[in-house]
Amino acid sequence: MSQALLSPYKLGSLELPNRVVMAPMTRNRADNPGNLPTGLTAQYYAQRATAGLIISEGTFVSTQGIGFINVPGMYTAEQAEAWKQVTTAIHAAGGRIFAQLWHVGAISHPDLLGGALPVAPSAINPETKAYTQDGFKPTVTPRALETEEVAAIVQDFRLAAARAAAAGFDGVELHGANAYLIQQFLSASTNKRTDRYGGSIENRTRFLFEVIEAVRQEFPADRIGLKLNPAADGFAGVLFDDETLAVYRHIVARINASPIGYLHITEPTNAHEHLPKELFAPSVAAYFRPLYHGTIIAGVDYSQESANRALEEGYADLVAFGRAYIANPDLVARFESHAPLAAADRATFYTGGAKGYVDYPAYSPAQTLETSAQTVAPGERFFETRAKTRAGK
Repeated sequence: MSQALLSPYKLGSLELPNRVVMAPMTRNRADNPGNLPTGLTAQYYAQRATAGLIISEGTFVSTQGIGFINVPGMYTAEQAEAWKQVTTAIHAAGGRIFAQLWHVGAISHPDLLGGALPVAPSAINPETKAYTQDGFKPTVTPRALETEEVAAIVQDFRLAAARAAAAGFDGVELHGANAYLIQQFLSASTNKRTDRYGGSIENRTRFLFEVIEAVRQEFPADRIGLKLNPAADGFAGVLFDDETLAVYRHIVARINASPIGYLHITEPTNAHEHLPKELFAPSVAAYFRPLYHGTIIAGVDYSQESANRALEEGYADLVAFGRAYIANPDLVARFESHAPLAAADRATFYTGGAKGYVDYPAYSPAQTLETSAQTVAPGERFFETRAKTRAGK
């Protein structure tokens, strides 16, 4: 029986051989002074090049945007040069890869920023933890950005996109989810500004659209994706309120009028029984399907079965898998043969080195395997999982 997941898809000018997307996942292997991807990074992604599309781990657009140690950047020429070995390896293996561009905003710590305070739309402590050289530390109250400073961050995204293009990436994804800087501007609970970037829905979405327009200078519109988490609530200061759906409907309407490559819509992993039921009938992606005219990538906690169903029922065009890709570099082949999925080793998610990174084998019937089709990506469970992992070292 044919599977929708294994059917080809045309993403703008890109021909994808299947609808399986490797989700962006922070793996903390850039443990070097320049925060550079390495040959190990290239091996890791090339092993997974049979995905229809790979979205890289988040890459910081500036030193100001750093929120974790040992994460590769996209803010220096040296980093762009180092990324070339990754894109070359993926393309040689027949794959396609977008770079995720990331600024964490408030979710950082002075220890990661040379003693400076993190910046954010408003001076509101997200009350979570940042991962520093000395382990997890509670976040602090960030410094509210001055109006004139916002334009510089927009340019940081543009320059990062230019470096991604120079490095050979096929496109970029803007990280607008998981309570990081873009979502901090979108949310009324984290944006108390009274200038042109705060207050009304149009103002709170202004930063996002300025970033999109800036990045269009470096990539064709169909090579730009946007990750959103519309159902986020109670994480790092972001709250779901009476205007939240109106904010995201406004974003979708604007993007319909001036299209980009795709929307990457993630499902909530926290309790959401108190949120509007229509948002989950049957999923957040399904809610936005009649509203959005372009490609939808659905992500978080999809199994092979539920992913095929999402595609067959038409509320997603592509489906992103996270944790399943950690332990199953041959995920597409396993889906083809309905082979069981290997379980990922949590203890090596963020530890550095080859173990738990490039040493997961392709499937053979002799292996003892445990089926696991959950996903994980930087977001709601990210801090909790890392804290548990570090505590168990």
